[in-house]
Amino acid sequence: MQAKGEFEVTRIPQDELDIGGGATIGHSRFDKRFRGPLEATSVVHMLALMTPVPGSGAYVAIERIEGTLDGRHGSFFAQHNGIMDRGRPSLDLTVIPDSGSGGLTGLHGRIAIDIVEGKHFYTFDYGFRED
Repeated sequence: MQAKGEFEVTRIPQDELDIGGGATIGHSRFDKRFRGPLEATSVVHMLALMTPVPGSGAYVAIERIEGTLDGRHGSFFAQHNGIMDRGRPSLDLTVIPDSGSGGLTGLHGRIAIDIVEGKHFYTFDYGFRED
C-alpha cells in the first residue's frame, strides 16, 4: 500500500552535545503535522554532524508518529538515517519493527521525503504483518 501527502515541520533547536575531541553535534527537536492519508502529528529528536568538507555530514533521528493512516488509528516509531556526501543526499526512513500500537499494530514500511519549493511531501510505502 502507498500513502502520499504533505507535512509541515517546525524546528526547535536544542543544546549542542559534546561528542569528545572538541567536537560537538547538533541536537534538534522537530514537531510535524501530516496531512493526507496519514493524518498525524509527530515529534522527532535529531542528532546531526557536518564535516569540514562543505556539503558532507550525517544525521540520525527517532520519530514518534501518532494519528490515523488510511482510517486506522494508532502510533508508531520511525528511524532516520541521513547522509550528505558533498551535496548528494541519501535518506533511509524506516518504521521500527513491532513499534506500531492500536490500529497500527504490525505496521512496517519506508517513508520517502521530498522538498519542493519549500514544501514537504511524503510517500509512505507500507503494509501490516499478520502474525
